Amino acid sequence: MARGREEKVDEELLAQMESGDGSTRIRVPLPNRKVNEMFAIADQMLGGRRVRAICEDGEVRISRIPGKMRRRQWVREEDLIVVQPWEYQDDRANVITRYSKTQAMYLSRKGQLPSVVDVFGSGEESIEIGDESGIFESSSEVDEIESEEEDDVDDLFSSNDSDDDLTTEPVPIAEPTRSRHDDFEDDDDGDIDSFFG
Repeated sequence: MARGREEKVDEELLAQMESGDGSTRIRVPLPNRKVNEMFAIADQMLGGRRVRAICEDGEVRISRIPGKMRRRQWVREEDLIVVQPWEYQDDRANVITRYSKTQAMYLSRKGQLPSVVDVFGSGEESIEIGDESGIFESSSEVDEIESEEEDDVDDLFSSNDSDDDLTTEPVPIAEPTRSRHDDFEDDDDGDIDSFFG
């Protein structure tokens, strides 16, 4: 999805973060819940310093990337970001910070990310975004009807038909008919010279 270079996970740094040895301390900042900051996934870049973000509360917000942050870190699609919803317009937000892929993997493995925005996990369970009403759920009755329809379609094209004794004859290819304009050659080079000279 992203046009630029794909950000890679630094496995060495991730292992160092998870080991927790006392020699080096690597800190990953968490959202400040007191000022209503939350995790989000950058879903789509909209242009004009705007991004559509899927927040941890399930809302989709149009988020604004401030100029100071835009120059410092670039936000790409499917990045883990921290947003702060506006007080007077809840469907809008400001982007506070962006996590690198390594930091996002670390937060996912430590269980800090809510399930809505945890797309960096082990990938064992699939995350369905946008099907809260259950419209796309499949019931057993629908599955049975679909399997019966597939059987009917298979019967239409099965090779057990009695039409095997029919032979196919080659279809003759009709030659194109010549019109009165076919004799004229498209040699317009002489005509162009006559216009200008």
